[in-house]
Amino acid sequence: MRDPIVEEVRKYRMEHSQKFGGNLAAIRADLRSVQEASGHEVARLPAKRVEPDETAGAERRGVQ
Repeated sequence: MRDPIVEEVRKYRMEHSQKFGGNLAAIRADLRSVQEASGHEVARLPAKRVEPDETAGAERRGVQ
């Protein structure tokens, strides 16, 4: 199933990436400048600490 919205986002993301030769630092800097120029307030949320799940991967280790 093809989603035209997802395809459009991917198209523009690829064009943006190619504009900067795939350089992630340059892409990030450009997106930050667009964000700052917008004048919109940006929400900064604190990082969430994720506790490791002791049972995660147990089935791969053969633990029951």
